[in-house]
Amino acid sequence: MSGRDLFCQPRRVRHGAALTLVFASVLVAGAASGSLPGTDRKSEPGTARSAAPAGQQARHDDVARAAAEAMADGKSPVEAAERAVSRSGDRWGAVYSEGEYEELEDALDGRYTGVGLSARRERDGRIEVTRVRSGSPAADAGIREGDRLRSVDGERVDGRPVTEVVSILRGDGEREPAGTAVRLGLERGTRAWTETVRRARLSTDPVTVRTLADGLTVVKVTSFTKGVGEQVREAVARVPSGAGVVLDLRGNSGGLVTEAVTAASAFLDGGLVATYDVDGDQRALHAEAGGDTTRPLVALVDGGTMSAAELLTGALQDRGRAVVLGSRTFGKGSVQMPSRLPGGSVAELTVGHYRTPSGRGVDGTGITPDLEVDPADPGALARARTVLSGLGPTA
Repeated sequence: MSGRDLFCQPRRVRHGAALTLVFASVLVAGAASGSLPGTDRKSEPGTARSAAPAGQQARHDDVARAAAEAMADGKSPVEAAERAVSRSGDRWGAVYSEGEYEELEDALDGRYTGVGLSARRERDGRIEVTRVRSGSPAADAGIREGDRLRSVDGERVDGRPVTEVVSILRGDGEREPAGTAVRLGLERGTRAWTETVRRARLSTDPVTVRTLADGLTVVKVTSFTKGVGEQVREAVARVPSGAGVVLDLRGNSGGLVTEAVTAASAFLDGGLVATYDVDGDQRALHAEAGGDTTRPLVALVDGGTMSAAELLTGALQDRGRAVVLGSRTFGKGSVQMPSRLPGGSVAELTVGHYRTPSGRGVDGTGITPDLEVDPADPGALARARTVLSGLGPTA
């Protein structure tokens, strides 16, 4: 499993039995990436209901009715809404308290509460720290890349999905906000110790660019939060003309669709990026004109490549713009619309699905790479370099 940024995940999923923590990473961006493109997500709750298509309106009414009845009986409207969403069979439907939804908005704006760690689960099930953000609580505590994370607040994390570890690490945002302490059990070589750090308000760094010793440029994108699309375009523009690029989307949990479309515009000269439907109403997303259509490009993906990242991958693959390398992607390609419920909570309900330019559905199937390699293998980048050398001029 490739590295997955801990600070890009939601703290908790209010989802009923229909969805487990294994899908937690989707809900920061997967559900968000399903938000209707071209709209301001912050304005949608409270307005989406009046403009919602008939099918979505009926589903929303069922969930809202359950919340209202629970409030009248003195019970939790959020829990009642969760049960209604679960009964509906909506795999990606979710219910957030007002505070949780504000946290989701913050995450999409590139802000989060956490300790500043990135990590991955190794094949033996152990959790390894892959990055420590400069100036973060983790950095101040002396935690380093390569350290093993063995426990969080006394709970062993070996063998658990990274998304579950994230949920424990970040805690409950309403009871454990910035400033609260979290106890980490760590290991470095033969040394084992416990470090207590305090969660803090941090900002994400979702786009990183590095040039390897052989001149290969790798643009790593971990999520499509606000502004990322333009960051990708600027990063690619700085690479020498004709030089190849590896667009590393491994572990990318998705994000705002509009940002993925902007990123696609770095490599496409206009044209179709994806189509989507909202209760049968067909719509399309197009790249901006002026992208670099000749630069050799490899997209590196894995099972953690989700949602908006899959939309971008599918567009580059269908348009013949990139060779896709790695393993099959996650398979989240549905559209959610948020609506305000009684009591201030918000329901995200599925209203449609995305398709690639050639008409392929992504939801439940993912994107199959052109060349399958183990994306966790350190040799994956070397394989990408070999592929790029066969595509034309490169550094």
